[in-house]
Amino acid sequence: MEKVAIIGVGVEGFRSAIRELSYKEMVYQAAVKAYDDAHVNPRTEVDTFISCEEDFNMGTSITDEYAPDQLGAAQRTVHTITGDGIQGMAAAYMQIKTGMYDIAVVQAQSRTSDMLTHNQVTNFAFDPLYTRQFDAQHHSTAALEKRAYMKGSGVTEDAIAQVAVKNYNNALKNPIAAYGTKATLGDIAGSEMVSSPLKDAEISKNVDGSVVVVMASEKIVKQKDVNPVWINGISYATNSPNFDTRDWTNAKYAKLSADRAYKMAGINNPRDQIDIFEIDDTYAFKELQHLESLGVFENGEAGRAAMNGELARTGNTPVNVSGGVLGVGNAHDVNGLQRIYELVEQIRGHAGRRQVSDVKTGMAFSWRGVPTTAGALAILSKE
Repeated sequence: MEKVAIIGVGVEGFRSAIRELSYKEMVYQAAVKAYDDAHVNPRTEVDTFISCEEDFNMGTSITDEYAPDQLGAAQRTVHTITGDGIQGMAAAYMQIKTGMYDIAVVQAQSRTSDMLTHNQVTNFAFDPLYTRQFDAQHHSTAALEKRAYMKGSGVTEDAIAQVAVKNYNNALKNPIAAYGTKATLGDIAGSEMVSSPLKDAEISKNVDGSVVVVMASEKIVKQKDVNPVWINGISYATNSPNFDTRDWTNAKYAKLSADRAYKMAGINNPRDQIDIFEIDDTYAFKELQHLESLGVFENGEAGRAAMNGELARTGNTPVNVSGGVLGVGNAHDVNGLQRIYELVEQIRGHAGRRQVSDVKTGMAFSWRGVPTTAGALAILSKE
């Protein structure tokens, strides 16, 4: 039962639209960087490849058919997942744990700029018999959840706006963030109302991007001159996506994921034992809801922590110093791996102007977005 580590990461894109590269070239560029970081040859040393993408976000039917070439995985073992990149990491983790494989590569990609009507296409993910009949769409559904969360937790509009302010400003220090800006509470409060009570500045905007992660067994880490980041816990879960059976106040999928990952990692108090958090904030209120459902804060406490600066880069519980999904951009099923990339940079001490001091352990949590109730979590550590 050897431990499993991340030994290489590569990122490409995270801009509102990439026109100089095809999506295959975009993935290839990320893969080259990851293989260089890991000191591996994909054709001779990698045992298994996992590719994560969703047709809805690529505008291509059966898009996973086209994964192998740009990863150096043609005629090799390839496992494709219609899900988030951290789910792909969990699959790679399990494959390595079997003892059959020593090195695995996980890739996720998003290319929404190739689609003229991405929002409308996304709405086809809703249940066709019950939900689409009353013209539900993802932003109005998120608005309902925001209202339910605010009522259940007592969180204020100002606390949610403060999350957006923090993350947009954090993104200014991140060279791959597409939407960094010097925002204020007034900017957020004054932005257009999309679906009450959800405002435009509280909604993440799409980007094109790809992240490639190389994972390896403890045996390989000892053989290679690499800078490993260890996976101490990893899990994913799905609650009901149906409107009539889902939990509208809490993110139950986050709690289910956390319970298992904490047990693996020996975490009893995440707020005390984890140094930095990269938590999904596809909508600004989701950062607070996720923090509470993950057990980092009690119900209603996350909003107060946002207002008193505890979630800032220099606060006691730094959250989304990368800029989060709001600041970096919404790359959909790549969002989880972007959170992983940030933690690897932070734990290695390579995060530049956004570096948090003395980071040893970090948590990455991703959510697949409306209409799903699916999340994935990984706990990474220097040791």
